[in-house]
Amino acid sequence: MKEAHAAFDAILSIPEEKYQDYITVQRNEIVSFHMKNNSFYRELAGKNTVENWNDLPVLTKKDLQKPLIKRLSKGYTPKTVFVNKTSGSSGDPFVFAKDKQAHALTWASIIHRFGWYGIDFNTSYQARFYGIPLDFIGYRKERLKDFLGQRYRFPIFDLSDAFLEKVLTHFRTKKFEYINGYTSSIVLFAKFLQTKNIVLKTICPTLKVCMVTSEMLFDDDKILLETQLGIPIVNEYGASELDLIAFQNPNGEWQVNSETLFMEILDENNQPVPNGTEGRIVITSLYNKAHPFIRYDIGDIGILDEKSTPKKPILKKLIGRTNDVALLPSGKKAPGLTFYYVTKSIIEDDGNVKEFIIRQTKIDTFEIDYVSEKELTSEQLKKIQEAIDNYLEPGLQFSYHRKNSLLRNARGKLKQFISELT
Repeated sequence: MKEAHAAFDAILSIPEEKYQDYITVQRNEIVSFHMKNNSFYRELAGKNTVENWNDLPVLTKKDLQKPLIKRLSKGYTPKTVFVNKTSGSSGDPFVFAKDKQAHALTWASIIHRFGWYGIDFNTSYQARFYGIPLDFIGYRKERLKDFLGQRYRFPIFDLSDAFLEKVLTHFRTKKFEYINGYTSSIVLFAKFLQTKNIVLKTICPTLKVCMVTSEMLFDDDKILLETQLGIPIVNEYGASELDLIAFQNPNGEWQVNSETLFMEILDENNQPVPNGTEGRIVITSLYNKAHPFIRYDIGDIGILDEKSTPKKPILKKLIGRTNDVALLPSGKKAPGLTFYYVTKSIIEDDGNVKEFIIRQTKIDTFEIDYVSEKELTSEQLKKIQEAIDNYLEPGLQFSYHRKNSLLRNARGKLKQFISELT
């Protein structure tokens, strides 16, 4: 991390007038590296050299749904890189990798941005609204990481009033400095505080700021959070396979990460659109040598502000990325992202399950539509049911439907969880 911080600081010191040159050199270097060392990317590009950046292919999530070992660059193995899975919130899950330098730079980027708000990862105590594995080893491992990382986690699988009352007790007794977690979970907590006529800052005066992530933050919800938490609300936009993509700065601007990433807004022909124009968000990871993320279509639509510069791009608008809340027979409320922990059991690195959506049709009934090369086996279905019982609650009815394709919205986006109760 010491080397990563030094490298990140060196990037920050590049003046605006030289920043476009830095971006151009770095993106050309990462393309050249993968052309030479990654057969997966070389095959995707269909050539050994590319003179025009805009002629490079746009990488989609479907392109990445093949075994990780076939996508790693020469000299890297699953044991020598950071390996993780995407949440599949877009309906297209896959396994990805980062080399150690790229992973360290990701953390340097996160630490820098949180520092804008006086948050020190070594000392500031975090209230974390996230999921957590419920198997014994996975659970203990995450709790240990939380302890070492100066944070206390509130699992978001049960957001009933009874659970939120326990959350409130922790805020009365612990010196939290900031809140970080899924937007919908924190909004539900704020609504609970509203019914109690409580402003969180009054009972936890050490609180400084709240960072929300993974889901769209609507204006009304931001006002609710600011009112009931009593602290600034910071909007974060990121992707686990990349980095923080955009982070609200102290001036209220959604500042794009231009240090480790290069963002483009493209039209339907994969060509850049002028700033101020809506298009597909496409990201290049400038430092990940283990795995190519070059002109990677993240699956969102956005607009870059007209006042953007190479060093300080501003995301004017992000369209999409909302999740419904599942209402369960026991009274539990589970954010749609809970289904990441359920569907994780069917996200295999063999690329069998390509896409999936989950629909809640009744209070106790859910349907999973999925696209795969072969039917889910009885063993897989049993594993899914066990995960459902564990993460949600027993007695829920799930049915499975293998499809040739799944319905998308007008923008081509696939929403993983849909509630049909309202």
